[in-house]
Amino acid sequence: MVLCLAASVVHVILVFLHVAPANIVSKRYSPLINAWVYPFFEQDWRLFAPDPESLNRQILARTAHTSSDGSVQVGPWFDLTAVDISAVEHQPFPSHTAQNMLRRAWSGYVDTHGGDDKARTERALMMQKYLANIAADRVAAHNGGTFDFIQLRVLALPVNDAPGPAADERPPTPVENRLLPWWKVTRDGK
Repeated sequence: MVLCLAASVVHVILVFLHVAPANIVSKRYSPLINAWVYPFFEQDWRLFAPDPESLNRQILARTAHTSSDGSVQVGPWFDLTAVDISAVEHQPFPSHTAQNMLRRAWSGYVDTHGGDDKARTERALMMQKYLANIAADRVAAHNGGTFDFIQLRVLALPVNDAPGPAADERPPTPVENRLLPWWKVTRDGK
């Protein structure tokens, strides 16, 4: 009981120092505070001041497998975003995870990597592994096979502002087509 209460008090203090304006204590102990807060207790104030998306991102993944003779077989692109949309569509109470996990993982990846896809910090490596794990888990669940590498492609499509059937006739032209490097995965798909 005492241990639980002490852990709760420490948690509240560390999260408070994370969200409070910069001060002497939060500056001095920022590595400790950040180690506790990221990635599980990160604060996101967009709930109170939403920033509507101006782009729809379509995240696709493909896998590669090295056969016993040394040749590499590359699989077709698999639409991870379509899996999320189908999990949410027609659900009266859709899962928060199905709605946001992949999107937030991509946002975290972009925030930590920039445009060159090079991880320069521990957080960047963590976000890269997190994104790769999500993709590998979803592809493995869909295909059921084993693979050695995974690659992601992200298409940024403009949000369609014209409602109605005429808007659905023309496919949107991608604003961005970003191809990430191949990432090694373990035999269990992670």
